[in-house]
Amino acid sequence: MANSGSDFHLMDFLGGLADTVPPGTARPVVVHADQLTPLPADQVHNPTTLAIAGRLPTVTFEIFRQTIPAGLSSDMQRHHHETVHYVISGDGHSDIEDDTEPWATGAFIYTPPWTWHRHYNDSPTAPVEFLTIENSRLLGILGVGRRQSAGLVTVAQARARFGKDPQ
Repeated sequence: MANSGSDFHLMDFLGGLADTVPPGTARPVVVHADQLTPLPADQVHNPTTLAIAGRLPTVTFEIFRQTIPAGLSSDMQRHHHETVHYVISGDGHSDIEDDTEPWATGAFIYTPPWTWHRHYNDSPTAPVEFLTIENSRLLGILGVGRRQSAGLVTVAQARARFGKDPQ
């Protein structure tokens, strides 16, 4: 079965997912918070910390716990996958393309594919905690995952640096 190209067939792909990663000792159906795997700081590209629930037997999506320290933000980035952040605790705002949206504990933040976005912790004293879910594994399997980071800049600065790349 091809993962992309002219030989790729969606029904074959979806039919093959069920047996790809069966739950077991190495891939349990429950992973506790203290079992999350922190991503190395040199892979994150911003002041946030990310820990992945990578032992779960998910095939098409990733789950992370993300922490943004008090008064800081994530980097300005865009990627082909969709992302939903659930705000476990804290308050802040997100720049998503030309919109600025406030959020607080209990909110869900949706980031559409290939949109410049950056999340800010508005508290000077408390961290923000997110549960982050993204369909990056699916796009990786299909060979179409792409991500760009512009660093700690504005949307306008990111656009100026990267231009109007084709989607």
